[in-house]
Amino acid sequence: MDYKYIEQLLERYWNCETSLEEEQILRSFFRQKEVPAHLLRYKQLFAYQDVEKEKGLGDDFDTRILTRIERPVVKAQRLTMRTRFMPLFKAAAMIAVLFLMGTVMQHAMEGGDSDTVSVHDEYQDSTTDPQVAYEPVLPTDTVTKITAEDTGTGTGKTN
Repeated sequence: MDYKYIEQLLERYWNCETSLEEEQILRSFFRQKEVPAHLLRYKQLFAYQDVEKEKGLGDDFDTRILTRIERPVVKAQRLTMRTRFMPLFKAAAMIAVLFLMGTVMQHAMEGGDSDTVSVHDEYQDSTTDPQVAYEPVLPTDTVTKITAEDTGTGTGKTN
């Protein structure tokens, strides 16, 4: 038997040029039990449509689709004031840290010795007499005792 017409229909089918009647001819041809060996590879393609028609959707199709597309019910979560304001607290803490770091950097960049500590805000000059600067703060015997202890030659220290 000559299968040239079927081969031409297949070629037109792959080029999307067949009509519905010609596609029906191809389906009926591949439903036969006797199909030539060189066309046997196309049999499953055309038989697939008939198998799927018989298969159908099933009785539980609607319920399966609805369970997939329905959104689950989400309970409302109680928000406390602490959880509501937590982002604001974090932002305020970051601003405070940045402000502190800026202040430290500003004092560091102003120059001078890095070893000196400025306490000029706490100092109050209570006298105008320059002679006060020369007066000892501690009594002389106390200063002698401290220096003797530091050098280890003092009388109060035992070895």
